[in-house]
Amino acid sequence: MSHSRRKTPIRGVTTSESEKSDKVQAHRRIRRRIHAVISSPPDAEVLPHDREMSNPWLMAKDGKQRFDRKRDRALLRK
Repeated sequence: MSHSRRKTPIRGVTTSESEKSDKVQAHRRIRRRIHAVISSPPDAEVLPHDREMSNPWLMAKDGKQRFDRKRDRALLRK
């Protein structure tokens, strides 16, 4: 195995390789909110949904995009 290649021709839209820090902050926010709801009186509030606490479009990458395998051979390299 001399060169590692992607099996699916999909990459992130921006130059950011990872959204790890954004996801860590979002999940921490959600866990804090869930803990507050659970420790409050039983009829106070419903558990929050993930999308209420974070917006994936505001993270480092704006989703993913397909590209042509034959035209963009360099993007298949990992």
